[in-house]
Amino acid sequence: MKKFLLLAFFFIPGILSASSKYWIYLKDKDLNAAPAVSMLTLENRQKLGLVNADETDLPVKQEYEVALQNESVKIINRSKWLNAVSATLTSEQAMKVRQLDFVQEVVPIDPGFYIARTQPIEKAQMAPVMSQVQANVFLKEGITAKDVTIGVIDAGFYGADSSMSLTKIFSNNRILGIRDYVKPGRPGNLLFSTAESFSDMHGTEVLAAISGMDYKDQMQYGMAINAKFYLARTDYSLREYRGEEDNWIAAMEWMDSLGVRLINTSLGYAKGFSDPKENYVPSQMDGKTSAITRAAQIASDKKGIMLIVSAGNEGEDKSWEIISAPADAQGVLAVGATNGKLWNRIGYSSTGPEFLPYVKPNVSCFSLYGTSLSAPVITGFAACLLQANPNLTNKELLSLIEKSAHLYPYGNNYVGYGVPLASRALALAKAPYLPNNSRLVTASGRTCEIEVASQDSLVAIYRKKNDKDVLSQQVGKIQNGKISLKRQNGERFTTIDLKDSVVEVQWN
Repeated sequence: MKKFLLLAFFFIPGILSASSKYWIYLKDKDLNAAPAVSMLTLENRQKLGLVNADETDLPVKQEYEVALQNESVKIINRSKWLNAVSATLTSEQAMKVRQLDFVQEVVPIDPGFYIARTQPIEKAQMAPVMSQVQANVFLKEGITAKDVTIGVIDAGFYGADSSMSLTKIFSNNRILGIRDYVKPGRPGNLLFSTAESFSDMHGTEVLAAISGMDYKDQMQYGMAINAKFYLARTDYSLREYRGEEDNWIAAMEWMDSLGVRLINTSLGYAKGFSDPKENYVPSQMDGKTSAITRAAQIASDKKGIMLIVSAGNEGEDKSWEIISAPADAQGVLAVGATNGKLWNRIGYSSTGPEFLPYVKPNVSCFSLYGTSLSAPVITGFAACLLQANPNLTNKELLSLIEKSAHLYPYGNNYVGYGVPLASRALALAKAPYLPNNSRLVTASGRTCEIEVASQDSLVAIYRKKNDKDVLSQQVGKIQNGKISLKRQNGERFTTIDLKDSVVEVQWN
């Protein structure tokens, strides 16, 4: 029996200690320095029509590092993208560093990432999502993410080298590199043999959901069964809180420097200290506030990276409910979770904030035990599309996956554009058009009847206050080929989900 870890966020009141971790943002860079990236990275950007290198590729100024060290500041991580370093400082040190003429800002690093409980999951429970996204369509075409490299940033990879579902990845030497940002300098392969908590298996299960295949039992876990990988551990699972978004950003920059174009991260940042000054709040999930979100947007806009992230599991937490950073970044593909039968939002899956002008999550797929499992499924999906069309830019790939989803173009802040379908995605990868599977209907008054064709008697219905934000998610019954609707107060649009097609009702 395999176990999948559930990503969840819990509020644990904390007390500020004598020392806390901070970002130290710097004012400028040495514009004559060489870009700190590989030739492969530069070649990839040229092929994608991006600027080969810009100021965000230049390293942090060495003289500033020396000056900080002279102030007894021990640097932990460096971010060339943000032009910042992270360090653990006392409040007195922080005040002193703020006075340095080359320092722009000193900001506490939010500590609010939690990996909480585990849930057992049977092997057969992966079968519904493989069927849902039509994984067999890729297999029939011989598409297995061959020659595609994927980065995985997670909490640990304990037991990955002995997992039955990952045997061929290791026997074929498809782990290209490993970094442990929690304990720098430690040999990366120790991540496979050393565990401090159940959370250290989280990345192992994520890796299986991207590319796992149990050849003995002929059970497919993920779609990218021939992909290559770089792995990074950025979270220390034994702490009560995680002030480690700097590790995450360092891992992103490392993978970018190696030319990695597709990255999965099933980690997220939401709540932390009880002191609201040190704590992310829902209104900050705006696509531009948190450091991790700003780094994710740089990756999308300037580095050509396709970043796929979990939407979060806060849907039933009334104090939060919405997605967590970096899922709020417009340039990332945030993945929610659906029920298996109706393909509507499962209760725990975080919703998109109504104040965002774009749809979040972007897409969703079946997962009983957390969006940390649904995101890697779609990462494997994306890797297969990159094999089918290696010339796709990250933004083209994101758009293609959205357009392949079963509700497109009528997305919402519960499940995004719905479940990506391999048959549609492959058609889009080969041609710029797709048969229209949607229908727009206008309705007047308070009630209407809509003719529909479906093999199911029960279908998901989304009542919306505008074109994306859901008032309520309901189940509708088809009777004599029709669905009867009664308009709710404030309802302007209604989406009827028929799985193989979608009907959008616009109320006049």
